[in-house]
Amino acid sequence: MRILKYFFVGGTAAIVDVGLFLIFTKLFDYNYLAVGFFSFILATFVNYYLSIRFVFESGKRFKKSHEIILIYIVSGTSLVLNLVLLYLIHEKLNIEVGISKIIVTGILFFYNYLIRRFFVFHK
Repeated sequence: MRILKYFFVGGTAAIVDVGLFLIFTKLFDYNYLAVGFFSFILATFVNYYLSIRFVFESGKRFKKSHEIILIYIVSGTSLVLNLVLLYLIHEKLNIEVGISKIIVTGILFFYNYLIRRFFVFHK
């Protein structure tokens, strides 16, 4: 049941991430790697907020301040993976940048859930 709830939380964060990404790369023609960085940071905050509200119990293993730091550390590794995969899929496989972003988001969904479930919010 928890992964189903996280699916909706992650889906909401993904909509923020991909939505902002597409708006700023397609409509405003900003660099896709720079936009990918900022949209991911904002989506991480959305994911954390919704996760502690609907999916995980905050403060069980770590103090909230430590949780937030851990989330951003974990998300930092996820961000690096996000940008590397985005670059590889778009530049090396010649897949359209919007489709590339959606593929990367799907891949990282499972990574993020598992890290949060078994490390950050594990009792």
